[in-house]
Amino acid sequence: MKKLLKLLSLALFSVTTFTSCSNDDGGKSQGPVSTFVLNANDFKGTIADGEVVLESGQTYFLTGKLIVASGAKLTIEAGVKIEATPVQEGEDLRFIAVSQGGQLFVKGTSTSPVVMTASEKAPGKWGGLVICGKAPINKGVTASAEVSELTYGGTDVADNSGSIRYLRLEYTGFAYNSEKEFNGFSLFGVGNGTTIEYVQSFEGSDDGFEFFGGTVNTKYLVSTSSEDDQFDWTEGWNGTNEFWFGKLGLGRGNRGVEADNNSNNHLANPTSNPTIKNMTLIGLGAQGSESQAMKLRVGTKGIFDNLVLSNFVTGFDVQHDEGVGYVTAGSLKATNVKFDNVTKKASGKNTAGDAIIVDAIFTENANATGAGNGTATPTWAQGWTKGL
Repeated sequence: MKKLLKLLSLALFSVTTFTSCSNDDGGKSQGPVSTFVLNANDFKGTIADGEVVLESGQTYFLTGKLIVASGAKLTIEAGVKIEATPVQEGEDLRFIAVSQGGQLFVKGTSTSPVVMTASEKAPGKWGGLVICGKAPINKGVTASAEVSELTYGGTDVADNSGSIRYLRLEYTGFAYNSEKEFNGFSLFGVGNGTTIEYVQSFEGSDDGFEFFGGTVNTKYLVSTSSEDDQFDWTEGWNGTNEFWFGKLGLGRGNRGVEADNNSNNHLANPTSNPTIKNMTLIGLGAQGSESQAMKLRVGTKGIFDNLVLSNFVTGFDVQHDEGVGYVTAGSLKATNVKFDNVTKKASGKNTAGDAIIVDAIFTENANATGAGNGTATPTWAQGWTKGL
């Protein structure tokens, strides 16, 4: 009898498990069933609970904003394509945002990346990806994200918003107005429990990647042909990063890096102070509107090593008293830098606008490899990226 009861219990467990791991549309789930109704041809709304899984090899048409709420998960399998449709009059903007307490898991591979794109193949055709975490920022204990209007910031340095690997973001940067515009990937107060690796932003109309405070670490980021800066940070971001490759294109664009601490209070804490190793930045020469490989201003610190800076008018542009002081103190420093077709290696101005010599910001190394292959496409970026 005991053996029979055990077999019946196992059978009941198997049936229960199978049921809880299925969505109405046949999608597989690793967690509780979500009440979200998944429609591949009308993908929008709020995932309020449970886990929603996007199936490998499928295309989902983003027809409005998609929010992953606190306690909910969105899992995207390898090879998934999410395509934002054109915005019609009266419709919501197209973007994907993860709220504080929500999680996103992107499970792309080098041969089958996840692609988030737009039906219209041009910069600015949809919003892009936004993640809001609970890690510290210097704009306040918390704040409201300039895109998505979700809350971000807090005290959880190790906050975990999920894991993202092998993702390509295309044609992002939809503009609300002349002063408010989406980036390719916006990270608001994201914690270092989050994994961000092998992500490309391709042909966006604003920045490729922007960090608004937080502590998230990254590896293997590619930003190509974004019409503003390839990488941007502000509001006290602290992260450890390796292997960044940024390349301007489309005949327009600004800087490789634009870096701030806090424009209203240059000494606000926590202070922006990332570590970045193995980075290549390629510009447009004199053709760029603000041709600076790295613009470091309003109180940011930073430690950089093994850089290749190519085809810019200015290599390092340091601004304001705080930045000039950090160069002197060694807390704003780049070692092992290779300059290639860079007119002026470093330029500085104090807060009053007076020119200051800041050559101490860098040391040179003609053998620096940057992101791995000098100005050529790194091996790790081959296959899953676009436009390199």
